[in-house]
Amino acid sequence: MNQKKTIIELFSLTLLLVFTGCGVSKDPMRNYTRQLQKGTIKEDTSFVYHLPFAVNAAHKLVQGYFSHYSHKNRIALDFKMKIGTKIFAARNGAIVRIKEDGNRGGWNKKYRPDGNLIVIQHEDGSSAGYWHLQKNGVLVNLGDTVLQGQLIGLSGKTGYTLFPHLHFLVWRLDKAGHFQQIATRFKTSKGNVYLRPFKKYRNPNL
Repeated sequence: MNQKKTIIELFSLTLLLVFTGCGVSKDPMRNYTRQLQKGTIKEDTSFVYHLPFAVNAAHKLVQGYFSHYSHKNRIALDFKMKIGTKIFAARNGAIVRIKEDGNRGGWNKKYRPDGNLIVIQHEDGSSAGYWHLQKNGVLVNLGDTVLQGQLIGLSGKTGYTLFPHLHFLVWRLDKAGHFQQIATRFKTSKGNVYLRPFKKYRNPNL
């Protein structure tokens, strides 16, 4: 039954990707991030993040930067994972926002306020958000300092989402207070890379 449900969810996602494929973001960062993903730009100075799941575990990236589904204007990543999967901090930082009382989720914008989340602020002023956690799935407290690779929560299907997954996004505010999204490199079993959709990535044993 669970396998059948998963197949239906993936089929629904594929259809949505096909029917929304004609819409392409005009954000100038789109071409830049594409070049980073393809290795056209040799960028070696950015911070290298850990994948936000357990060592030796592997998860498929079902949406990447500026994907046509719901990331048309987002430099964000969606890792498909079962409800209750352990989530780990991708980088050191301080917990500046949490929500874990949401218990609803679905493909309707009315569920957006129900999404459970954790936001970690890093030492350089950037922040990372971990969304769609399960109810009572936040395992840290507001104000805690966490280390890269530390257990922080449990994945779920709360908020505006079609299927269980972890939504991950990094951003900062510029001097004028404007929101700026950041493309991030990750340490994987195949080296330090910018992740690409529909590929499975394994968290290496460091």
